[in-house]
Amino acid sequence: MKLKTLLMGAVASTALAPMAFAEAHEGERGRDGEVKIIYWQAPSILNPYLSSGTKDVEASSLILEPLGRYDETGALVPYLANEIPTLENGGVSEDLKTITWKLKDGLMWSDGTPVTANDVKFTADYCMNPEGGCAQLAKFEGVSSVDVVDDQTVKVTFSEPMPNPYGPFMGGQSPIIQAAQFADCTGAKAPECTEANFNPIGTGPFTVTEFRPNDVITMAANENYRDPSKPAFATLTFKGGGDATAAGRAVMETGEFDYAWNLQLAPDVIAKMAEGGKGKPMSAFGTLVERLELNMTDPSPDLPEGERATAKHPHPILSDEKVRRALSMAIDRELLVEVGYGQAGRATCNMVPAPELYASDNTDCLTQDIEGAKALLDEAGWVDSDGDGVREKDGEKLSLLYQTSTNAVRQDFQALIKDWWSQIGVETELRNIDASVFFGGDPGSTDTFQRFYADVEMYANNFDGTDPQSYLAQRTCAKFPSPETQWQGENINRFCNEEYDAMVAELGRTGEMEKRGELAKKLNDMLTKDSYSILPLVDRGRVSAASNTLGGVVLNTWDSELWNAADWYRMEE
Repeated sequence: MKLKTLLMGAVASTALAPMAFAEAHEGERGRDGEVKIIYWQAPSILNPYLSSGTKDVEASSLILEPLGRYDETGALVPYLANEIPTLENGGVSEDLKTITWKLKDGLMWSDGTPVTANDVKFTADYCMNPEGGCAQLAKFEGVSSVDVVDDQTVKVTFSEPMPNPYGPFMGGQSPIIQAAQFADCTGAKAPECTEANFNPIGTGPFTVTEFRPNDVITMAANENYRDPSKPAFATLTFKGGGDATAAGRAVMETGEFDYAWNLQLAPDVIAKMAEGGKGKPMSAFGTLVERLELNMTDPSPDLPEGERATAKHPHPILSDEKVRRALSMAIDRELLVEVGYGQAGRATCNMVPAPELYASDNTDCLTQDIEGAKALLDEAGWVDSDGDGVREKDGEKLSLLYQTSTNAVRQDFQALIKDWWSQIGVETELRNIDASVFFGGDPGSTDTFQRFYADVEMYANNFDGTDPQSYLAQRTCAKFPSPETQWQGENINRFCNEEYDAMVAELGRTGEMEKRGELAKKLNDMLTKDSYSILPLVDRGRVSAASNTLGGVVLNTWDSELWNAADWYRMEE
């Protein structure tokens, strides 16, 4: 199938896609009082362009909106745009080099000023500024210019034909920000604009009343929201921090909160909570993969600050592909699923587990092989010469610092993996960091997952929509977090391969769908089974919980979980 066919068929038909929004529940804005959301990872910023942490992107999505979103089926649906541009409606050019977006009429920012195409262009320029360290830069892959056609119209031009033109301004990771508010916050100044980053002016259903980073956000209904009957809630409290257990209990057992995100808990624990009768768990599979990132650079504290975990110093141990492969071989992924996720998890060797068109058939990692891992380390020259159980080579101990966020399931995984690695002669130091800090975007913190001052780190993320092009483009050489980018960037483990970069560019100009699938699979395999720079562990189903009295909730694994919060309302129990 040619991509033009797709653009004129499946994508164009999104206007007819079933929308599982709330049943009609009209009335005055703010009629249902307060709604309370709890994320056990607390947001640290409300600007998704300065943090790729899911909790920051999703909290921001209550305030900031893109031109279009992905619904719960993965279909594209318009939000600030009046329709999704396609070949059929003339929004995508025949040569696939431009996409033209038209804003809905009468859109207002929460401060009462009009939303214009200039705001859209400004957003692109803000993220593409080379000194800005934009956390979502891959969304603008291949963009040569963004031009204002008129107040309601903006045209994105790509340097080459772009078969998937829905990177910029689509999904919760790429919303529109107000040009007037962020005018003096571009480039290196971006992280310094605390007021704008903590209190953005938006078009979404809520506005910020008070933001206490890594703690609580209070919000109020946006009086300039485009639908006068929404949101149903006058105020919103967004509590961050704690742990997944407390969050689940707060919804399903005590009823203190209405919505709890990402219940990364053992299945029997969730089932027990549900017996509390105040709420119910919801689950759905998408592209969320728990993985180990192996640092390709040296994070040693012995190096000068500014050179740690940068391309100036390759990793003294993990630069050896045989070591990386041995670490993967030692892991029993099926047991990790059993311990951590049950029916809400599947062992995987892939960074991109779905959709089927893009999912590699790679299953090499699914069988644990302790003896094979030992033999591989022997072959690589790592031996236990002094009998202390830890291998060494050229005076370097095979010792690794393995970090992740504080969470019961993740600490269980750490303990198991440490044990398996000890069986093959690897010494492992475990470290866990509060999630609000680990996934925060503070350029001054040495504890963020972007800074990566460890040898191995574990976390999960996914991508907006059903096309992995932007996600795979995150791993090109130019996207390292570094001091020059205020430690922002999407290539977390500093993987760099010129062949990979060239193939990402080829994917960007390939329109034939089967060929796109083949390229995506090859890119996935280059990161995983060819280089072992990333070790996927579990394809995680998203599990969250909602109060029995909260209506309109539609769990969405293809965009922000809070994508349709404007449609939430209070029901009688």
